Amino acid sequence: MSELEVKIVKLEPMRVVSFHGFGEEPENIAFQKLREWAEPKGLLDDPLKNRVFGFNNPDPSPGSPNYGYEVWIEIEASMEVEEGLTVKEFGGGLYGVTRVVGVEHIGPGWGKLVAWRESSSHRCASHQWVEQSLTPGIVPEEEITLDLHIPIAE
Repeated sequence: MSELEVKIVKLEPMRVVSFHGFGEEPENIAFQKLREWAEPKGLLDDPLKNRVFGFNNPDPSPGSPNYGYEVWIEIEASMEVEEGLTVKEFGGGLYGVTRVVGVEHIGPGWGKLVAWRESSSHRCASHQWVEQSLTPGIVPEEEITLDLHIPIAE
């Protein structure tokens, strides 16, 4: 990932089901909940139809190994969802996007994407930072593929 490739992408508003994990590896907790609900429904069969996004919630705190991770799966507006699940309406927004492959490249990828935005003509925006998972199933850490989305102002 020597030279950063960044695309400008507009995420349209979407309806999502949200799953949350908290602990030392909250991503695994949140994705397990997502898979248990979504796989039997076939929602993970096409990661471009039912897109999966995640983000820290809450962010890590200094001195604590615990933090939270929230993962969303996009659903059709007409889909009925069982009681007890969290359904959200995401407002969308404009993003600078870069792809990373492998868990070890996520942190450095975010660092490079922030540096790109700071050196570009794009201004910071306040909508949610997200990681789009292109491999939401169970894959080795070195094969996890994410599109990192940094919010930019229109």
